[in-house]
Amino acid sequence: MPVETAERVNAATRAGRRVIAVGTTVVRALETVTDRRGTTSAGEGWTGLVIGRDRPLRVVDGLITGFHEPRATHLAMIEQVIVAAGGGLSSSHLDRAYREAQGEGYLWHEFGDSHLIIGS
Repeated sequence: MPVETAERVNAATRAGRRVIAVGTTVVRALETVTDRRGTTSAGEGWTGLVIGRDRPLRVVDGLITGFHEPRATHLAMIEQVIVAAGGGLSSSHLDRAYREAQGEGYLWHEFGDSHLIIGS
């Protein structure tokens, strides 16, 4: 995480703006260098961080991501983004979005279609 990126994330958080990650890898990178108070620091290396109910989000509150297979581990992370996004969103919204996407023939994973998850 470059210093400039960490500074921009912290500035956005202080100003009450959203931090929207583009891709689940960005979520993991940002959350790895964000402490329990929500302060993001510069850093580099590998992460084994898994976002889910045991480790909710600290800074990311929106996500642009592809549709992952229904049993993919990324779905636990996406559910946490939905919860963090607020605005009355819940994991049932993810279920509904996936049913709609399947019904409309959306494509899956890296070369598929994407969706934006943000609260109101």
